[in-house]
Amino acid sequence: MRKPNSFVWLAAAGALAFSGTTLAAQWNLATPYGDASFHTKNTKQFAEEVTKATDGELTITVHSGGSLISHGEIKPSVRRGTVQAGEIFLSILSNESPIYELDTLPGVASSYPEAIALWEASKPDITKLFAKEGLLPLYAVAWPAQGIYTDFDLTDVSQLKGLRIRAPNINTQRFVENVGGKPTETEEADIPTAFSTGRVDGMITSSSTGKSMSAWDYVKHYNDAKLWLPKNIVFVNKRAFDRLDESSQQAVLDAAKAAETRGWEASKADAAESAKMLTEKGFTITEPDAKLAEDLKAAGDKLFQDWKSRAGEEGQQLLERYQADLSS
Repeated sequence: MRKPNSFVWLAAAGALAFSGTTLAAQWNLATPYGDASFHTKNTKQFAEEVTKATDGELTITVHSGGSLISHGEIKPSVRRGTVQAGEIFLSILSNESPIYELDTLPGVASSYPEAIALWEASKPDITKLFAKEGLLPLYAVAWPAQGIYTDFDLTDVSQLKGLRIRAPNINTQRFVENVGGKPTETEEADIPTAFSTGRVDGMITSSSTGKSMSAWDYVKHYNDAKLWLPKNIVFVNKRAFDRLDESSQQAVLDAAKAAETRGWEASKADAAESAKMLTEKGFTITEPDAKLAEDLKAAGDKLFQDWKSRAGEEGQQLLERYQADLSS
């Protein structure tokens, strides 16, 4: 007798678990990030707190490192209900709506206070977009600010011309093109192989990712340009959520609120820890001088103007809310 596919089995088990009123609910949560990531640690703690708060009436199994589903398939799988919950890099949804890419526009939010304000301003829009697909956002947490990894000291934007630069989303790809580079889409887990095989010469990502994939084995320079602070978002199939009793639903929402607060603090701590580790491993960490900062800003301004033309009135209203929050 042929063994059932493990993915199908997990989906069926999850569905069976919440189909009856007397059975405990069992959710599978898929994330593309490895166990060493502070995001995954936070997600696993979220799952543990839900189990504890519901006295085991709801258990959430976190499948890390893309072990259950590839990154690009997580949201469609949660939407279909083949898994109950997922975590993704929010801006991989850029092709669905300009709203999803706002946190990867250079200069919009380049510090933690700004990034938090941007999330609060955009949360209503993102919640509505997810709701249209039967999805419920639970919480979002930012990565540390994004910088530029190279095997040379970056002092002039012209040095990036022709370089194959890892760009994990469409906005980063556009930014790389604006500075003269050649964008290469590479998942975090594949970065070491991409460098070792010559598919990638540099990358735009956080100090955290540089630490987790041992970037010192491939490059030795990190320009802490603080281009943007992109977010991960954790979400659930709304039908699965609605099948829970009220106390379990509240337990999920309470644990999600705690995970969001804890996650942002973990991101700040990881940024400092990662920078320290990079230095200890021989990295030279610099910041853009005035000329380089101006050139990077010019490349970002092109993206911003393009975004405003595509985002329309909804995007303009979001920006106004965000700017009002910053000034309050």
